[in-house]
Amino acid sequence: MKVVYFAWVRERIGKGDEDVAPPAEVRTVGQLIEWLSGRGEEYAHAFEKAKFIRAAIDRKHVKHEAPIEGAREIAFFPPMTGG
Repeated sequence: MKVVYFAWVRERIGKGDEDVAPPAEVRTVGQLIEWLSGRGEEYAHAFEKAKFIRAAIDRKHVKHEAPIEGAREIAFFPPMTGG
């Protein structure tokens, strides 16, 4: 699946997107965040406050409990403010 990073998540990881193949036991967005956090210091730093990270699966906003099975793209971004 393709994982896309936005704003300071992208800046901390050092890339805008990548293709990943998480292990079968990674079934939810939250588990994916945990798995990504273990991939290196930059990922751990980007996801250190995981509860504030927002996610979208195939361009639809989802909660961390959402299943990732069948997802083509998962995006991560910080909370947004509007005006």
